[in-house]
Amino acid sequence: MLAAMVSAVAITASPPALAAQSCDRACLSGLITEYVDALVARDHSRLPLAGKVKVTEDSRAIQLGEGLWKTVTGKGAFRHDYLDVRKQVAASHVVLREGDNQALLSVLLHVQDRKIAGIETLVQRITRDSRFQPTELGKPVRGMDDPVPAGKRQSRKSMIQTALTYTEGLRVGSFIDGGTPFAPGTYRVENGVITAGEGCGRADCDMYAQNIILHPGIIASVAAVDEENGVVLLWMNFGHTGNSYGEGNALVTFEAFKVWGGQIQSINAFFKGLPVATARFWPSSDPVKD
Repeated sequence: MLAAMVSAVAITASPPALAAQSCDRACLSGLITEYVDALVARDHSRLPLAGKVKVTEDSRAIQLGEGLWKTVTGKGAFRHDYLDVRKQVAASHVVLREGDNQALLSVLLHVQDRKIAGIETLVQRITRDSRFQPTELGKPVRGMDDPVPAGKRQSRKSMIQTALTYTEGLRVGSFIDGGTPFAPGTYRVENGVITAGEGCGRADCDMYAQNIILHPGIIASVAAVDEENGVVLLWMNFGHTGNSYGEGNALVTFEAFKVWGGQIQSINAFFKGLPVATARFWPSSDPVKD
């Protein structure tokens, strides 16, 4: 009888199997490290995979080991993670090398039972002829790692709503009319170049002073929400805007927004031009209002 009672107590006290198999922040960050190391080694057999894994590069389905796996030659000096513990997504902006050139990698690992169940990537290759020549990808992006001030933290839903005002500003061609709440001196880095805030080197470094074209067909999807660090990562297709991004192309990006106190504080984006019809082919982690 006593043995049965002890056994029953032990079973009752055991944590649920699902909780035991969830990835915490350290686990999610570790999976990104494993992924990058395996990628640079060109050895995907080293990855902890959850059965058959869906893999996309630039919104095209590929086999694991194709695409960047065949051309990468080393690591760069930049990596910034966005860890969504609630939705089990490990995302990162990472700089890699392809010979003398940089490859700006946006990667999302969709995690199940502490293993990689899906791999989503966007790769922008930087050559000597690229319009954007990165200058800011050897150090953390200003503000992105700052702790959220006491009393300024927003709920997950509120963070997403704040980030999506950026999309709305692009849609109507005005961050003022779009109601986008930028903090004073909001800092933005795009493909490694400062395009707003201190050091941008332009006459219109303030976000509200910049002229932006209409993006009436812009589409957004929530890729990950780092609730602890106050960051929302959006996938966006900027839609048809004439030939602004090359004939037949739209700008496609994974763009991270540091959000607290009801304002966008800092932005980091990796983007590239892809056919205007490019879809994400992965579900939004959270609802996005049309």
